[in-house]
Formats: sequence, structure tokens, C-alpha cells
Amino acid sequence: MKSDRLKLITTIEDLRYYLIQGMKIEHATIPPYLTALYSLKPGSNLEAFHMIRPIVVEEMLHLTLAANVFNAVGGNIEGVFTNPEFVPRYPTKLPTGEEEFLVNVGKFSKQAVKTFLNIERSKEVTQDEPLVGSRVKEEFLLSIFGYDPTKSFSSIRLFYAEVIRGLYALHKEMGDALFCGDPQKQISREYYYNGAGDIIKVTDFDSAIRALTLIQEQGEGSRTEAIYDAEKKLCHYYRFEQLELGQYYVVDKNEPLNSDKPHCPTGKTFTVDWDAVYPVKENAKLNDYPKGSELYTAAQDFQKAYSKFLEEIEDSFNGNPEKLVLAVGGMFRLRDLANSLIRNPIPGMDGVNGAPIYRLD
Repeated sequence: MKSDRLKLITTIEDLRYYLIQGMKIEHATIPPYLTALYSLKPGSNLEAFHMIRPIVVEEMLHLTLAANVFNAVGGNIEGVFTNPEFVPRYPTKLPTGEEEFLVNVGKFSKQAVKTFLNIERSKEVTQDEPLVGSRVKEEFLLSIFGYDPTKSFSSIRLFYAEVIRGLYALHKEMGDALFCGDPQKQISREYYYNGAGDIIKVTDFDSAIRALTLIQEQGEGSRTEAIYDAEKKLCHYYRFEQLELGQYYVVDKNEPLNSDKPHCPTGKTFTVDWDAVYPVKENAKLNDYPKGSELYTAAQDFQKAYSKFLEEIEDSFNGNPEKLVLAVGGMFRLRDLANSLIRNPIPGMDGVNGAPIYRLD
């Protein structure tokens, strides 16, 4: 097939590397989404609260599905989430290599929503097209993760399409031997939050494809010109677009083709109060807070708690799946620590409040 010559993933080592990047992509969205969620003043913008919070849970689902595929093909998860570089330095480019926009960690705002739309945007190519500009194998190490714009994926969906193409090629070559991982390291539905979508245990080729396809569809839709995923739920891109447009989309679950068309919602309108947010410091660093101050201590406490959350996630993916529910619940319990920053002004910075610190630089 012509498409076989387009693949960048030609070895199991390539595949595992890409899946680690996939986990980095999913995680890179969580600090921006969480901080925007935390910045909403109590009782305000309930529409935004009820849109963003489930998306955070679903990004954790995507992270888990990528980890399941990684473990299924014999990847070693130990040290992935606890690597100091796993948490990006914000502002950051996504690990897709896309140069067009930067991702910041800051308050809920029009600009934040535009960034979220860029993160979740959809683009598709036909089966016989390359997913990035250059397919020269010798250039691989200089390609997407060096942020060469001629070799970047313009959407997360295309990134996973690359992984799926690689899976097809490797399965054709290796057969079921590709899935050599320990099945005890798989996360199944009893270990994850209800309502976030279906956790898929990955044990073979078909389940791996289903897991990666779910990630694609929940973010960007089940097909071109569809606003919903395979479960007939509004996908992430169009949930965020509701905030930009101030109007709900309507998904007809009985007759999905009768659902609203992209960019043309017909549901109830609502008003977004862009001012009813705390003015948090964008891309806050520990040295933004006076050393020895309460904010400095609170920032340290949040960062330590977030690092512990990542340790618990890694542990749950490394043969202790029963720890995942508590770990994901702990992610939202971080809100109390975040509030001690977000609701307090930074001394010496007029009109600027504290913000969570996700990594120490």
C-alpha cells in the first residue's frame, strides 16, 4: 500500500516513544484546563464550570487509554510521569510539534477559550496522504519533537492517526506478539470515574485501535462535520465553542444526523461573564511570590501535591490499578490548595492574584 511508505513508526521502540508523547499531550492540557476552572468565581459562569470539569476528567481518560496501549505493547511506565520534564514549562507548544500557538496556564478568558479550541481542533487527511510534511526516516530525530513546522501534526487527531498507522504496520509484521505487555497493568472500568467514557482494556490489536479512536473522537468528533463522538456526546471542541458563541449545541442521540452542524448551534443561549474570574498570574513561577510569604508556601504545597498526584497515577498504571480512582479524585481535591493562591493578591503586583505551580524551574 502507498500509505505503508508514509509511516514514521516502523519499530516497537518508535511506537512506545510516540505513546509516551501521547501521554504528554493529554497531560499538557490538564494544568491549563484546571487553572481556568479554578479561576471561576463561586456561583458564576456555571455553564463554563459544567463544560470544563468533565473535559478534565475525559483528558484523564485519554491519558489512561494511552497508558493502556503503552503497557499492552510492553512499555515501561516507571519514570514516565515522575520525570521532571513530564510537566511542561508554560507557555509551551504541544508535543504534537505545532508551532502556530502557545498554551498558557491562566484565568478563564476569551483568549484561553481560543487556545482550548486550538488544542482540540480537528483536521483529517486521506489514508494515502502523509500526516506531516516530511517522511524521511533519517530526519526523524529532527522532526516533530524539534518543532519543525514542516513536520508537525496540526491536530491531536492526526498525531493519533500516525500511531494507528504504526500499529497497523507493526501488527502486520509481528502479529499478536506485538502485545507483549503484562495484562495486570491494564486499567479497566471499575478503576475509573463513571461518566467519563468507556475505559478499554488493551489486550490485542482491535482493543488498541478502539482505545486510540475513542481519544480522537471524544476530542474532535466521530467524523468530518460531526459535533459528537461515537457515544453521541458533544466532543471537546464544540463544548468549548459553546463558550465562545454563548449558545448550546443540540445533539439528537436518536437521529444523530439531525444534530446541529459545526459552528451553527441552535440550543439555548447563555451569557458568559468574562469578568467574574480571579485575575490569576499567567504561567506563574515560584519566584513570583515573595520568599517566606504565605503565597510562597502555598505554591510549594500545591506543587508538591501535584507531583504526588502524578506519582500516584504512575503507580496505578504500573500494576496497582486500584489506586487510580483515589488519584483522580485527588486531582480535584487540589482545588482547596489552589484557592489559597487564586483568591489572594500577589504583594507588589497590582491587580494580580496567585496561581498554582505545576512544576519547579
